[in-house]
Amino acid sequence: MQNFIDSTVAEIVADNYKYAEIFKKYQIDFCCKGNIPLKDACDKQSVSPDQVIKDLSEVTERPSEYPDYSEWNTVKLIEHIVNVHHSYVKEAIPLLIEFSWKVARVHGHAHPETITIHRLIKKLADDLITHLYKEEQIIFPSMLYRHNLLQSIWDSKPSDEVTYTDPLEVMHEEHETAGDIIHSISELSNGYQAPEDACATFKVLYQKLEEFEKDLNTHIHLENNVLFPKFFNGN
Repeated sequence: MQNFIDSTVAEIVADNYKYAEIFKKYQIDFCCKGNIPLKDACDKQSVSPDQVIKDLSEVTERPSEYPDYSEWNTVKLIEHIVNVHHSYVKEAIPLLIEFSWKVARVHGHAHPETITIHRLIKKLADDLITHLYKEEQIIFPSMLYRHNLLQSIWDSKPSDEVTYTDPLEVMHEEHETAGDIIHSISELSNGYQAPEDACATFKVLYQKLEEFEKDLNTHIHLENNVLFPKFFNGN
């Protein structure tokens, strides 16, 4: 993709996920709120569009460590999202809750933000577990059924799109809520920078939270900007 300035942030990253590192560098949201033109996103963060485009162009010249998600069909994307990202969330959440509780209990007096972080992690965990259940038990099976068996009649029933648009709008809203929560955690933790008096558990918690945010951003991007549009295009 050469014409970055006329594309949305989401479109740029959907074209190749390696561009995500540039947007993260400038704290530009590419997953939950990426459906805005690049110039507007740069203005919002008070960064130069020319500088961002320069960085994007330099990344273009480097080989990507990520798969070309844009080439994957609906089935492969869903399998990857469930097997990689859903599995990661389910494994990470118990540890984040346990560690954040220990840190809040021990360090909450000196660092009251850790108490809020623990509460936000519990809220995020509850929301995500319910969200994953909806996707795995309702949304994804329905999408796979439609993809595998009803592609031939998709175009003949445009009114059916309404039955999918509403649930997917809910998925988008829940993604945005999750993104807002993890953003709040990042701000409270000073970008996951543990204080000087942090114990080992404190440091590991922030490391794991930073890892969790990175995975969540990829996870949400793949659904919002790759899977859902691809599904509606019949791929």
